[in-house]
Parts: sequence; structure tokens; C-alpha cells
Amino acid sequence: MRAINATRGVTLASSGRRATSFWDRSRGLLGRKGLEPGGGLLIDPCSGIHTFFMAFPIDAIFVDKEGTIVHLVKEIAPQRMSRYVFKARAVLELPAGTVRGTGTQVGDRLAFED
Repeated sequence: MRAINATRGVTLASSGRRATSFWDRSRGLLGRKGLEPGGGLLIDPCSGIHTFFMAFPIDAIFVDKEGTIVHLVKEIAPQRMSRYVFKARAVLELPAGTVRGTGTQVGDRLAFED
């Protein structure tokens, strides 16, 4: 899966994957040593995340059903929890620093390609 910030014309994830089943959403990024550049995980549906038992920080982009960013968490450290985002339909988890490096902001529109 590819995740693109259509507002800014930049690719956020070139080799991401989707987590749509209960098992895939529950497992998330657990058991990984990190996210490779260009990697990502789109958890759908999802309105809140945690990094318990993870060994690396991530960026998290919360999007509504239209793909508009409604909340961002930059470089969330391991053993933390995001707030619950009522407007969010899905969360895109990315390598730490991706949001800052791409200038991604709340209100930007994302597009996803398989």
C-alpha cells in the first residue's frame, strides 16, 4: 500500500500495509524492531493507539473517513498511549520523523493506493 499526502504532493509510505482484521489491528507493529524507511501501517478502523511493548518511536496520523488528517502524534515513544480521537476513522503509523520531514499537518488530505 502507498500512502500519499495529496495536499503536499509527497509520499508518506511507499511499502506500507493495511491492518483491517481484528487480529492484524490488535497486533499492529508489535514484535518488530523498527519500521523501515517508506514503511507504514494503516489501522482501519482505529481511533486510538498505544506503543506498549514496542521498542521504537513512531509517528501517527489520524484520518477521518474522507482521508483528512484530524490529529497528529509526532515521535510517540514506546510505552505510551495516544488520546482517543473521536473524529478518526483510521490511523497511519509511520517511522518517527516522517511527519516533520514531509511537513504534514492537520487538515491535509491523504490518499491510499494498493
